[in-house]
Amino acid sequence: MRKLTYFIACSLDGFIGDEHGDASEMVRRFLDEEFLGFLTTEFPETLPTHVRRPMGVDHLENKRFDTVVQGRASYELALKEGITSPYGHLREYVASRTLGGSPDPNVTVLADDLVGRVHELKAEEGGLDIFLCGGSRLAGALLEEIDELVIKTYPIVYGTGMPMFGTGLDIKEFTLDSVRAFGNGALVRTYRRKR
Repeated sequence: MRKLTYFIACSLDGFIGDEHGDASEMVRRFLDEEFLGFLTTEFPETLPTHVRRPMGVDHLENKRFDTVVQGRASYELALKEGITSPYGHLREYVASRTLGGSPDPNVTVLADDLVGRVHELKAEEGGLDIFLCGGSRLAGALLEEIDELVIKTYPIVYGTGMPMFGTGLDIKEFTLDSVRAFGNGALVRTYRRKR
């Protein structure tokens, strides 16, 4: 079975962005050469298509993921910039009950039975794993399906903002697999679900 990996950036106090989900402050401050080298080497497919081209890494093959699932709020950030397929190098799914039709042939809107559809994606034969690309409510809705957490923690405190998971969740346990520290103070922690 394929894994669903929640690959997310967060502050020291567990927020993935400000109240609106904007994480640009974390990216602006901590995306230095060392950290960017790590991302392009280990997780190249997590870089949006419109970022990969100017960086000259569009030729890199997908290493871990061939599918992305993201929430509407996360997807809206790209739409506001006129980008209808932010992860064109992956199969794209957007969870939304209100988006209606897809604005791009590469993007499939998941309006109903989100958990069932993600379970089907995980059960597909072959292929790489599935990248869960935010947001908070989506991660909360899919918590039972998440097999792995890759948390990029930046040394910044928001104090308030969008939490990593939506509220009202039962306690779930994960086991720490690895930690990597960077010169800019960022950490990348990988956890697997404890079954």
